[in-house]
Amino acid sequence: MQTLWDGGTTAQKFEEKFVARVAELTGGRFKINLFSAGQIAPPAQAFDAVRGGAFEMMKTFDGYEAGKIPSLAFTSTIPFGFPESDQYEAWFYERGGLELARQAYAAAGMFYVAPTVYGQEPLHSKVAIRKMSDLQGKKGRFVGLASSVMGAMGVAVTTMPTGEVYSALDKGVVDFADRGDLLSNFESGLAEVAKYVILPGFHQPTTATSYVANKGAYDKLPAEFKSALAVAAREVSGAFRQHLLVNDAVALGKYKAKGCEIIYMPADEIKAARPKALEAWKAATKGDALATKILDSQSTFMKDLGLL
Repeated sequence: MQTLWDGGTTAQKFEEKFVARVAELTGGRFKINLFSAGQIAPPAQAFDAVRGGAFEMMKTFDGYEAGKIPSLAFTSTIPFGFPESDQYEAWFYERGGLELARQAYAAAGMFYVAPTVYGQEPLHSKVAIRKMSDLQGKKGRFVGLASSVMGAMGVAVTTMPTGEVYSALDKGVVDFADRGDLLSNFESGLAEVAKYVILPGFHQPTTATSYVANKGAYDKLPAEFKSALAVAAREVSGAFRQHLLVNDAVALGKYKAKGCEIIYMPADEIKAARPKALEAWKAATKGDALATKILDSQSTFMKDLGLL
């Protein structure tokens, strides 16, 4: 199994917990050899490597492959979508999302095992953003589905690698940017170049990475080993999410100590923007039948929750 995380990072340490838990659940009989990003194949080639059988499983962010499989835009994150991670995870486990994600990967000869669902990514800004109309005409860095949705909100969107975000903010190439979670962004120095932290992260309110296996390899596993993968994945999802919740609280204190202002976007502003976001979501399906089915399922659940 190769992950999308660098070695030694907190996220990779939770993949170590996943592997250890699978072994524990099977009395040590199911051993997964774990590799960090790029150790077997370049990250951008992991999808094809697993599909081709170069290795059997990966931890990935589905949105990377949304260009090939439009459905995967919606199994990774939904800008202006579910504001709580538990809501997104409930869609997977209680509203048929897990089976829909498996349908999306099946066409590529792969098996979607389970998601790891966790929270928001904040917006770091050089200007105060207190209402949605403040976004219009500003320059922002976003990737994936957020690029389309934020463009619909009037943002002049640019995409760039994560490593370039600090410099882009510092030089004023962008007014605000998405990058990662609160703590990792602080560690990268964003408090030095963007004095406003906008919460909640409406452009990426909750996130799902995923365990995906080569279907031929998965089908050969005994039922006990398949169950161990599912159980360990769901346990790690909750554990990682709770770890980040604790770190977010610590990180906010660090930003304040650096003189940053934490701005909380009013909930009614976010809710009022969802209908416009919905149009951008529909466009992102590209007319694909399964992507449309997934979006319809998520939209129905959001209506049930009073979000739409």
